[in-house]
Amino acid sequence: MNNYFITGSKAHALRVIWSWALYDFANSAFTTLVVTFIYATYFTQVIASDPISGTVLWSRGITFTALVVAFCAPFLGALADHGGFRKLFVLIATLICVIATALLYTVEPGSVLLALGLMVMANIAFEFGGVFYNAFLPEIAPLGHMGRISGYGWGLGYIGGVAALVLALVGFVEPDTPWLGFSKETGENIRATNLLVAIWFLLFSLPLMIWVKEDRTRKAPIGLASAKAFLQIRKTIGRVRQYRQTVRFLFARMIYNDGLVTIFAFGGIYAAATFGFSIQEVILFGIVLNVTAGAGAFAMGHLDDHIGAKRTIVISLIGLIVASVLGVLATTKFWFWVAGIIIGIFVGPNQSASRSLMGRFIPPGAENEFFGFYAFSGKLTAFLGPFLLGVLTQMSGSQRTGVAVVVIMFIVGLGLLTFVDEKEGIKSAGNMRHRQPSSV
Repeated sequence: MNNYFITGSKAHALRVIWSWALYDFANSAFTTLVVTFIYATYFTQVIASDPISGTVLWSRGITFTALVVAFCAPFLGALADHGGFRKLFVLIATLICVIATALLYTVEPGSVLLALGLMVMANIAFEFGGVFYNAFLPEIAPLGHMGRISGYGWGLGYIGGVAALVLALVGFVEPDTPWLGFSKETGENIRATNLLVAIWFLLFSLPLMIWVKEDRTRKAPIGLASAKAFLQIRKTIGRVRQYRQTVRFLFARMIYNDGLVTIFAFGGIYAAATFGFSIQEVILFGIVLNVTAGAGAFAMGHLDDHIGAKRTIVISLIGLIVASVLGVLATTKFWFWVAGIIIGIFVGPNQSASRSLMGRFIPPGAENEFFGFYAFSGKLTAFLGPFLLGVLTQMSGSQRTGVAVVVIMFIVGLGLLTFVDEKEGIKSAGNMRHRQPSSV
């Protein structure tokens, strides 16, 4: 185990923590501007032939991403554990996402397949990068502070999303003359926001690459590491009874995370088509949601360390259920705004506490593999929400009907989570990450 609070000075440990957390700040620009708000809306409203077919195609792209990540992440995680490839895999995934995102700038209206293909490539790389990034958490965070440190990452992520959205709004979307001479013809100024995302992601990922070190003591050639990875996955699956609380948690998360995926992928699309939000209003909506989500992640990260990750997740799911019902039933922009703000308050803590609970359940030395299974649970059925939303929207001709599916997912996920015993899960993992610093 390479806990930085144990192996180095406190100042060094804090530098590592904030360098790690800045990767959340870096990659959030992609999810916020490309997947959720600006490019998703631009794709359905401008690139696709009409909003309904655009919504359906976007849902298919998200579905394909989820399936690829679900089936590849556990093996790649185990491979990173045995080969010492975690840092390398983060770097490769980041560069692929950055390049594919930058290329989205070149795609003009009507080039549906090219736009969708580049988005899927970037999104797959983004998700794989997150697997290996998350796997650093148990190494840099003592067990008693894992909730708040995970919260710092998510909080910075939402701050990054806000900052990127503000720059996009002020510099490219809103002004009569966009920055750097980008034209408003064929939406060039909107497409230019992808260049902003690419530069942002690359720049703010550098602290992770420089300051966060990987334990390379188990470094092995890729052939040997691949063989060991297959054997390790078989061994883990064979010992599933020992990790039954982890399995229960991942199954519950598999369901409620589908609801989050659906909200992220279609929040801006739903606001634009059902409530008539303009691109500017969608961006403002995204800014407010990111501010509230960041505040929630910071605040409830400390709550996580005091009352436990499971209880924090339960509280967040109850809030998300209430907000989702309101979002489906809302008939005016005002009530949709209220629903969105409530979602923002609870979505950050949900993600942060889910990550910290998984971190507490991981046996030392298997961080990448288990976060691979974490990604597996988050993606195996992640296509289901977007797919059902697309099908129901197509059948009914109403996005409101499709969006209602997220309420069911949150309720089912909450029910399954009640069967998880957090204390037993930590004990079963043999988790010795209980040594804590005096303060963080």
